[in-house]
Amino acid sequence: MDERRKETRRRTLKAAKIMIDGKSVIDCTIRNLTYKGASLEIGSPVGIPDTFELSIPVDNLTRKCRVTWRQARRIGVQFV
Repeated sequence: MDERRKETRRRTLKAAKIMIDGKSVIDCTIRNLTYKGASLEIGSPVGIPDTFELSIPVDNLTRKCRVTWRQARRIGVQFV
């Protein structure tokens, strides 16, 4: 499979939270990461909007995200 990413992602295994409109929170796991985006493992992509905030508690970091692709249990996001 050809690599299409412009940046090499680092494999990781970090707990994170998808925060939707400050009301809903969905737990997820960051599987790989760059300064431009990430791949998130989720229980289901149902109910996850095209844009949201991603909280990474271990790094004390919150980033605004835009979904770039979706699969059954994973989504790719770009940081905006």
